[in-house]
Amino acid sequence: MEPYRFTAGSGPLLVSMPHVGTFVPPEIAARMTAAARALPDTDWHVDRLYDFLGELGASAIAATQSRYVIDLNRAPDGRPLYPGASNTELCPTTTFDDEAVYRDGQGPDEDEAAARRAAVWRPYHARLEAELAAIRQRHGVALLWDAHSIRSRVPRFFEGRLPDLNFGTGGGITADPSLVDALAEVAAGNRAYSHVVDGRFKGGYITRNYGDPAGGVQAVQLELSQITYMDEAPPYGFREDLAAGIRPLLRALLEAALEWAEEARQG
Repeated sequence: MEPYRFTAGSGPLLVSMPHVGTFVPPEIAARMTAAARALPDTDWHVDRLYDFLGELGASAIAATQSRYVIDLNRAPDGRPLYPGASNTELCPTTTFDDEAVYRDGQGPDEDEAAARRAAVWRPYHARLEAELAAIRQRHGVALLWDAHSIRSRVPRFFEGRLPDLNFGTGGGITADPSLVDALAEVAAGNRAYSHVVDGRFKGGYITRNYGDPAGGVQAVQLELSQITYMDEAPPYGFREDLAAGIRPLLRALLEAALEWAEEARQG
């Protein structure tokens, strides 16, 4: 199976969805625990939620394989995303509920991790890098939107309920402050949903690695609370009644980013 699906757009926006994949090769799945085979930490239905991207002229890249195979939003050398905090690895061995991904002694060794990195991680990032360069060449600026979702309550990582929209810019280094302000203004205008900028989630490897405002790449991660659009308990059903509320806000955010890009290009 190809490690990603790619849809080409005509504008400066590229949306990355590194955790929507659900495929696990049978030889890996056979070694996993029952809890992990349910893939509870998937960014369920994010691609369906962003079904309007074509209307905005956006390009999109979406993973096909599960984050349990390899996490596309982690550094290739395996260094922790949040030093000093609880982290999951490049090839995760525990779920967000701190349960084992593999049966005893069945986890990947270094050679297997390297093979997964070559087969899945590197092709995704090679395409991501190439598309950002091409977009920047065509439009003078590239907008990278890294689209994620997570359960609203995950005690391993944060206390209480997560805000609905969690914008990450690496602590203010991956996107121009005026772009971030424009996004926050849109989010604040919809009082049905809470938001925070660079709170618990400050952007993962993708945002931090590719975001380079001075070099023409503006990168923002959005970690969306799943309670806004789906059932958070198995079988993780999509809720169109809930999505009808949050989807227009997501569209408004991306439209604001595109408007910012056009003004920046003309200015």
